[in-house]
Amino acid sequence: MFTGIIEELGSVVDIVDQGSAARVSVRGPLVMADARHGDSIAVSGVCLTVVAVAEGCFTADVMAESLERSSLGALAVGDAVNLERAVTLATRMGGHLVQGHVDSVATVLARRADEHWEVVRFSLPSSLARYVVEKGSITVDGVSLTVSAIGADWFEVSLIPTTLGLTTLGGKQAGAPVNIEVDVMAKYAEKLLQGVKS
Repeated sequence: MFTGIIEELGSVVDIVDQGSAARVSVRGPLVMADARHGDSIAVSGVCLTVVAVAEGCFTADVMAESLERSSLGALAVGDAVNLERAVTLATRMGGHLVQGHVDSVATVLARRADEHWEVVRFSLPSSLARYVVEKGSITVDGVSLTVSAIGADWFEVSLIPTTLGLTTLGGKQAGAPVNIEVDVMAKYAEKLLQGVKS
């Protein structure tokens, strides 16, 4: 479990294609400070398990499901990624409950800059639209964000300078893919309500 508060920007240092899987190595000094085999680290919103630690990098296996459902399949050596370690019982809940289970890949549609922030519009897959509400929480590339506006097939978020400077979202231009995870509470509510008879 994560909060969607990114700890640092890491960089991809190696990718080994294994056919239906991949082994990815990432450099991130902060998350590596206490990383051990078996730990969970969210990489641009995808929960990965550390399988090796060496020379300031961690390595994780990425299975076919994650490669197909997220943007990790398009990663290249040198790419920046958002990193967050799993929460502990002492962690402040600065964002919202994030599982690191990506629902879909969306696309940056447009950016609009203001003096103190930027509004970014993303595509919204029709299969996820019912879970996204204005002022609700959504995770984009592992970043916990508040939906500021929504349409039939898009949603917008407003990004403060800190988010623009300390996450990959500051450099994503129109057409760039992003990982989307909707609020899991909405999914549970829907399933529970399906069992209620009217």
